[in-house]
Amino acid sequence: MATNTYWDYLKLDRLLALQGGIEGDETALMPDEQHFIIVHQAFELWFKLSLRELRLARDHLAEPRVPEEKIPYVVHHLRRVTTILELAVDQFKVMETLTPQDFLAFRDKLIPASGFQSFQMRELEILLGLEDAARLDYGGTDPLEHLKSLAVDSPGGKLAWQRITDARQETSLKAALEEWLYRTPVQGSSPEDANDAQAVDNFLEDYFRKMQQLNASKKERMLEALGKITDGIERQFADGEAYARRFLLAEDVPEPERSRAKRVRAGVLFVESYRELPLLAWPRLLLDTVVEAEEQLVIWRSRHARMVERIIGRRIGTGGSSGVDYLDRTARYRIFTDLWAVRTILLPRDSLPELRQPEAYGFAR
Repeated sequence: MATNTYWDYLKLDRLLALQGGIEGDETALMPDEQHFIIVHQAFELWFKLSLRELRLARDHLAEPRVPEEKIPYVVHHLRRVTTILELAVDQFKVMETLTPQDFLAFRDKLIPASGFQSFQMRELEILLGLEDAARLDYGGTDPLEHLKSLAVDSPGGKLAWQRITDARQETSLKAALEEWLYRTPVQGSSPEDANDAQAVDNFLEDYFRKMQQLNASKKERMLEALGKITDGIERQFADGEAYARRFLLAEDVPEPERSRAKRVRAGVLFVESYRELPLLAWPRLLLDTVVEAEEQLVIWRSRHARMVERIIGRRIGTGGSSGVDYLDRTARYRIFTDLWAVRTILLPRDSLPELRQPEAYGFAR
């Protein structure tokens, strides 16, 4: 009977034979080239684990009915993704031990390879819910079509492109989350209830009215306290209320999807506002964990751009992008836009509309 060892279990013979670069020969590499390869391979291993954790979280959340006891599992998997991304951000410190001159010694060997071609990062974006229309052009072309064109002649390209194609057919975490939020009881009313639409509208109108009352008091205090430096304050309050109404009524959403989007946003707002209710404590933590995960991805993108700028400045990317400028613009991506936007309009507890049917949010006896 064969003995199972640490190196057999981890397949270390194969793993440690994968750092030979294009030549497949470690002795042919430039002095710092293996460092570059290992750091990026480590990134890809973390992306692989993140994809698994996201799918596990998504699968729990995409069930037709999500039992309350499943929400902690969703939070658990998403927190692991956040922790992985935090570690990946710190990993750039290792990358930055590569000096500009040392990198330039082998950088041209990469052409036309680029970090943008990390199909696992693109898969991660798709699985989270980044829409095609939100993507930035890559070197003047559609970014995913650019990847597809590279896949034709690349040994690993066909497999990579198949992964992208498959991911685009899956339910994204965002879609699963929105379906779950759509079913959230608002003031005790659920979508299947006869007067649900009216109950949601009443909640949103009550909420907006409370916001106006709070703003009127706050504006008066600011005008009195700030005196001459109040130019624009009234306009800012008016703009803020216009933004809030547009968000709450989903006026920024095409008419066919508006009713559904309004109920999803009402669900987000209700969970965030009444989070002290027993049955809303874990849902609120879930929403915050989703934001935390995306925040960490934004930090990763920004840190990536600073690492690149530190090592190669603002050169054109090896894959044909504008380099740092392109990376900086991707840091503006936001996938879970409603979860970010709702923070602008949250009210303090003592200003919230009266809670109706509080018994619907207590633990069953």
